[in-house]
This record gives sequence, C-alpha cells and structure tokens, in this order.
Amino acid sequence: MRRLLHLPRIRWPATAAATLVACLGVLGAGGATAEAGETATTGASVTLQGGGLSISASADAGNIGTQSNGIGAVTVSGQLGSVQVTDSRGAPAGSGWTATAISTAFTQTAGPSVGAGAVGYTAGPISTVGTATYTANDPSDLTGVSAVVTATAITGDNTASWNPTIHVAFPAGGVAGVYLGTITHSVS
Repeated sequence: MRRLLHLPRIRWPATAAATLVACLGVLGAGGATAEAGETATTGASVTLQGGGLSISASADAGNIGTQSNGIGAVTVSGQLGSVQVTDSRGAPAGSGWTATAISTAFTQTAGPSVGAGAVGYTAGPISTVGTATYTANDPSDLTGVSAVVTATAITGDNTASWNPTIHVAFPAGGVAGVYLGTITHSVS
C-alpha cells in the first residue's frame, strides 16, 4: 500500500509575493538581453588619470668654477648640477613643455656685482626617457626668464635631465673674490 505524503500548503503573504515579483522585474530591467544565437553588448569606460609636470634642481652647486683674474675680460664657467623635468601628465600626442631659467646678479661683499645679463647657460647633453623631441636653447643672458630646454611632440609620460654649464662673464678689471648668485628653474 502506498502512502501519500501530504505537505502543508504554504501561503505567501501578498507583500512577499509582490516583493518577489518586483525583484525579478528589477533584475531583468535595463540589462543586455540576447536570445539563443544572438549577442548582447555592454559599453564600459575606464579613466587613466594624469599626474603632474615638475622640475627639480640641485639645491646648492657650491663653487662652480675658478679663473685667474687677467688684464682683460674673463669668463668663469662650471657645471650647476643635475636639473630634471618629470612629466607624468600622460599628455596627448603633440603636447610639450618648456623649462626656463633666470639668474640673479652675482655679487660679493667687497666689490661690484656682475649682472644677470653676463650670465649664460648651456644645457649640454639631455638624458631622456619617453617619447618626445628635446631641444637645448642655450641662452647667453639670464636677465629675464629664458627657455633653456623644450620638449615637443610628446606622447605619454617622459623625463629629461641635464647638467647645465653656467658662464659668468667678468669685465676687464674685475675685482677678485667669491661671487654668489642664484639660478631659478621652472617648467610649464
């Protein structure tokens, strides 16, 4: 003899049934659907956020050169120390930047000063990472803000570094002594 198992009938409250139907409706709403053999596509985007553009230089180069005083004009030259531009903007193709420099007068306590117009700048070899075209501009007068290195045709991130030579031209009859000046770099 067979015995039938009788299970009690479950009665769902009206709100629970409505909630279940609503949830099923939400799950199907707005999504990509496809029938068998078809495809469904979903658009998506991601963002690669760019960083900054910065320049760094040696804090103090010390004595960049010594020259014996002569009868005529003399130029004292020496390396300033490493200058580096870091461009992590993720710039689009064709972007660029310009590194500039400006000088104060070179002064001493016991005599006249040598004006910034007598201060020259030679960038020298430029070490690079990344894709760009780099140009050294080598100004001979740092009275005003002067372009020293430019980067053009940039694609993505890049860095450039150089060790510039500074030239200080003393007029004939210059006063012997230690002259102090400041070279300020910037980039934009």
